Amino acid sequence: MARSSLLVIFLVVFIDLVGFGIVIPILPYYAQSFGASAWELGWLMASYSLLQFLFSPVWGRVSDYIGRRTVLLGSIFGTALSLLVLAKADSLLWLFIGRIFAGFFSANISTAYAYVTDITSEENRAKGMGMIGAGFGLGFTFGPAIGGILSQYGYDVPMYFAAGLSALNLVFGYFKLKEPPLSPEVRASHRAKRFDVRVIRSVLADGRTRFAIGLFLLVTFAVTQMEVTFALYMKELYQYDAREAGMILGLMGIVMITVQGGLIGRLAKRFGETQLVVFGTGVAGIALAVFGSPVPFAVMVIALVFLALGHGLLHPCLSSIASFGANPSRRGATMGVFQSAGSLARVIGPPSAGWLYDRVSISAPFYCGALVLGIAFLISLGWWRRGTSLTSEV
Repeated sequence: MARSSLLVIFLVVFIDLVGFGIVIPILPYYAQSFGASAWELGWLMASYSLLQFLFSPVWGRVSDYIGRRTVLLGSIFGTALSLLVLAKADSLLWLFIGRIFAGFFSANISTAYAYVTDITSEENRAKGMGMIGAGFGLGFTFGPAIGGILSQYGYDVPMYFAAGLSALNLVFGYFKLKEPPLSPEVRASHRAKRFDVRVIRSVLADGRTRFAIGLFLLVTFAVTQMEVTFALYMKELYQYDAREAGMILGLMGIVMITVQGGLIGRLAKRFGETQLVVFGTGVAGIALAVFGSPVPFAVMVIALVFLALGHGLLHPCLSSIASFGANPSRRGATMGVFQSAGSLARVIGPPSAGWLYDRVSISAPFYCGALVLGIAFLISLGWWRRGTSLTSEV
């Protein structure tokens, strides 16, 4: 059951992230076609994340109550509709409406992580999270490349294609995705509780979960500094369009696939999640600083490869650490709060990146991200040196 279910949820996430990845390299150019500045582009990306931040814990709790499968399928349906809105957009306002709508229905990833915690043991948790991460990596390998190629025929064409993928994903999930088995006691506890602030407090009661959620917020904030201004930066320095930017993002996706799809399970068993977090924050921080410096093109590409390496380690490891402190009856809520930390960072990060790009310099967002990753490195290094156990409550 666990292996076949992991394969199905991997495919669901992969197809979903291909659609998401198609949008990423196109959106900055799409927004610019309506006269958007870097500051407005930042808020366009933040609008999605604001809704995701507000509703990820809610959807996670709802998935605890009505089931992971129902929430996943509903979120995929909403994603398809939001992509159609983007495809039909004729102004910057409609781009905002499409992204807000997508953010409201963005329960798929947090629910997918909760699904994995339901069907894996603690020993294999990092490996299971790595499979979801591999879905991310594959999505960001094929998605940006597909989006870049299709953008030659108009910015609406990739959006229609992504909407079609979401529709196919909905059909696939309907027939193949099964509800993970939960004990009667856990199901009863779901029905006995409702979502409120006390749920968040209970999620944060365990030190392992607090550590993972706090680090995830910092790491995500740092990465958004690159994500928001990447296309503008590449266009400014190298006159790259959406097609070329998509290909470079695809290269980063290949690195993430290698790490999360084949290496993360063995690395976590050998070194432990905390040590990998230390390494990942350090490598990613240095890479982001190099990327923002005036370096030759080849050095810039190498820096992006190492950034993908560090980020590829961080997401599944932090997800795994967060899950160690989760009560079985609150796994959905825990992963919802975890994803909300990332969403909060994506609310704050894009406008700040746009402001730094417009008002300070085109390199400022990357230096800011490197500084934040340096702080995350010091925090994780201190946690690792204390030798805190992940298998007992702290």
